[in-house]
Amino acid sequence: MPTRYPLSPAMAHFVEKTLSFSVDSTEMDVQRRAYSRMCEAFTPTRSANLEIKDFKLAGVSVRSYRPHLLSAEHPAACLVYLHGGGWVVGDLDSHDFLTAALAVDLNAVVIAVDYRLAPEHPFPAAFDDSLAVWHALQIQSPWLDIDPQRIAIAGDSAGGNLAAAVCLALRDAGERQPVGQALIYPGLGGVDDLPSRRECFDAPLLSTAELAFYQQLYLSHNECSPYAMPLNATDFRGLAPAFIAVAQFDPLRDDGVCYDRALREAGVATEFDPGLGLVHGSIRGKGQVPEVDAVYCRLVSALLGFFQTC
Repeated sequence: MPTRYPLSPAMAHFVEKTLSFSVDSTEMDVQRRAYSRMCEAFTPTRSANLEIKDFKLAGVSVRSYRPHLLSAEHPAACLVYLHGGGWVVGDLDSHDFLTAALAVDLNAVVIAVDYRLAPEHPFPAAFDDSLAVWHALQIQSPWLDIDPQRIAIAGDSAGGNLAAAVCLALRDAGERQPVGQALIYPGLGGVDDLPSRRECFDAPLLSTAELAFYQQLYLSHNECSPYAMPLNATDFRGLAPAFIAVAQFDPLRDDGVCYDRALREAGVATEFDPGLGLVHGSIRGKGQVPEVDAVYCRLVSALLGFFQTC
């Protein structure tokens, strides 16, 4: 691991533990099994105060987390969560550490989405699945006992990309926006000469070369649609208020910086977190790294604010 990144002892330990699950093989099945083993090692026991169900919406596998303490008198607020993993790894289990915690801490229903993965299913498959689940939630909200006017959307890394893309697509179609969008170190299609690409080219857990590799797998035809890479949009007006958290030591850092600026210039309310001392993927260090816990608390606060202002 490069030594020029001044990580705290807790963050350095998190990085070391994460890297211990790395494999040299480029075979996608091998990569996915290794990622799953790593995720399992960081996944705590779920709270007993949750009802968890796996089912399908619009043909897409999802997992619902419903707190037992929800009011029986009113439909619940809901968060749609789109996992990270470079569009090529991840599933309903990979981010259970986060989706289960968010359901408890928000006292809201969380719907995790198991979108199709590249390279078997390049763009627009993951985007189509994410948008289809959003639309299905509007229709199925009475059955799920959620309030269709109090649904937020969130995601990390590739999931942040998908969350932003869903907001753009809804805006373009003249449909209601989520009450808020929370993007955690999102990959949004920033240009190759952004400072973070150069400054963090060999950053722990995601290098500039690895970022290019994942984007190539997802964008098999050099797709430039804003639904593939939201920074390619020409109009950012009318989008949901945003919480954008980046990581200081991450080649994707400036994607979030640029998106925050574009939204603010378009009159969209934003809250920006610079992620000081963080690396890409570090939200998984929740409960083990104090600086991650601080960002998680700000994420929860932002999401609660979205639900309360609608």
